[in-house]
Amino acid sequence: MRRLLLSLLGLMLAAAVPVRAQDRLNVVASFSILADFVRNVGGDRVDVTTLVGPDGDVHVYTPAPADASKVAAAKLLVINGLGLEGWLPRLAQSAGGQATIVTATRGVTPIIIGSAPDPHAWQSVLNAKIYVANIRDALVKADPAAAAAFAARANAYLARLAGLDLEVRAAVAQIAPSRRQVISTHNAFGYFAKAYGIDFIAPSGVSTESEASARDIAAIISQIRRLRIPAVFLENISDPRLIERIAAETGVKVGGTLYSDSLTGENGDSPTYIDMVRHNIRTLTSALAE
Repeated sequence: MRRLLLSLLGLMLAAAVPVRAQDRLNVVASFSILADFVRNVGGDRVDVTTLVGPDGDVHVYTPAPADASKVAAAKLLVINGLGLEGWLPRLAQSAGGQATIVTATRGVTPIIIGSAPDPHAWQSVLNAKIYVANIRDALVKADPAAAAAFAARANAYLARLAGLDLEVRAAVAQIAPSRRQVISTHNAFGYFAKAYGIDFIAPSGVSTESEASARDIAAIISQIRRLRIPAVFLENISDPRLIERIAAETGVKVGGTLYSDSLTGENGDSPTYIDMVRHNIRTLTSALAE
């Protein structure tokens, strides 16, 4: 019995010892939201590097020479896919590394806009759970010895995401159906709209590279007046002048800033994915509730 207790104590002490840096998986994530998912699943068994950092715009990112070195040294390269990182194939080729590419959206049913998929699938929390499962499976395959740890952390995080999904649904239920229409800068919230029933109208397309034409802006102003849309919203990655112009011409209030494609730094109000979703739903309900 004593020998068994000593063995268990030894295992507990071993588990408490931090994983050495050289034993951690080197993972590169294309942008901040994916990096947060990896950290939640990997814990101290991964070293995570982010290419497009907090408040960065993944649509228009231009890789730096240092990014090729990061990718070359990585064991895993976690990407969104669905056409989001148009700059990434050239970067991966120039890096010449052996990183396994993990497409976090594998298994997501994409929304098709025109002939292209909408890449912003993380805006549905249910899709975020698919991202996390894909990341868990990739980490387990890359480091089978840590499979139990990755599975436990993933299960705990997936439970938190399930609770977050219920929070969002409960918050939206408090908004009158007639007020569930808003204007945002670019078309980043299609999955949120489909999952939770708030209609987002955007002057720009699914990429911030798109620019709204005068005709597009005039049509949206007309739509705001016709439908009595109650609020317009800024985005943390976009120039605010277009939304401010629309607000000025229609008299509709600016409801606040939404986080679409990027988290904030640690000292911001959305340093994690869960913080981001909670911030967005608080911002929306505050502006739309009667």
